Amino acid sequence: MKPALEHLPKEQNHSFVVKDFDYSYYPTPWHYHPEYEIVLVTESTGKRFIGDHLSDFQPGNLAFIGPNLPHHYRNDDKYLEEGSTLRARSIVVHFTESSLGEDFIALPETKRIRKLFERAVCGLDVGGATQRKVSQKLQEIVHLSGMRRWLCLVDMLQDMAESKSLTAITQSSFVGHNPKEANRLSNVFDWIHANFESDIRLSEAAAIADMNENAFSRFFSLRTRKTFSGFVQELRLQKAARLLEENELSVTAVCYECGYNNISNFNRQFLHHYQMNPLKYRRSFLREK
Repeated sequence: MKPALEHLPKEQNHSFVVKDFDYSYYPTPWHYHPEYEIVLVTESTGKRFIGDHLSDFQPGNLAFIGPNLPHHYRNDDKYLEEGSTLRARSIVVHFTESSLGEDFIALPETKRIRKLFERAVCGLDVGGATQRKVSQKLQEIVHLSGMRRWLCLVDMLQDMAESKSLTAITQSSFVGHNPKEANRLSNVFDWIHANFESDIRLSEAAAIADMNENAFSRFFSLRTRKTFSGFVQELRLQKAARLLEENELSVTAVCYECGYNNISNFNRQFLHHYQMNPLKYRRSFLREK
């Protein structure tokens, strides 16, 4: 079976993705992505498939997975039972070399990190004292932003680069490749980014992907871990935050500029996402300048 292409969108003002996932069971299928991934299981058990390797996972399992290496974390059957109250939680970081900055990886000081990236093509299990140090920093990074978040990522990479407690997961490198899905997802993303300020609909996106609505909805949520409407809403709110930071447009003008047609709904969604209303967000940003 060909692995699915996964895409986790970056948040505004960040060059890489940090997620603290909380599910009834891990929903992502056998998949790959062009980013490096650091993944810590914080709750749940099951089987882990990485490349040609199969193993058990449990809380504390920490892995560093290279670009395009197919993988899948499948929870034990008890997590899928109807009425189960069990939770499947993990902290995931996705980044590329460009997330670290132009020419960063070519610096003489990053020689060990370069070697770490070369080893990551086979996937790496992280154990011992390094597991404890990196796990603690993963717990911290979900609450950081800006430069502190970036520095925390570099710190974790250096911890792993200096460690003797890393073990290759696969015996050889594997590369995921699914050009049909990659093109389909790319076309949809291009269309969304060009049109999200207008009243776009799921049916239109499904037509771009040449799929029916139900199939497209499942396809999109599995690849991005977001619903189509949630993805569009996040883009709109990110643009709204940027407009509030960069100019003196009224909140009403920002609302309509970002594709909302109801100021009450805009205020409610902004408050839910940023934990403050638009005016307070603008004042908070101006105080920090």
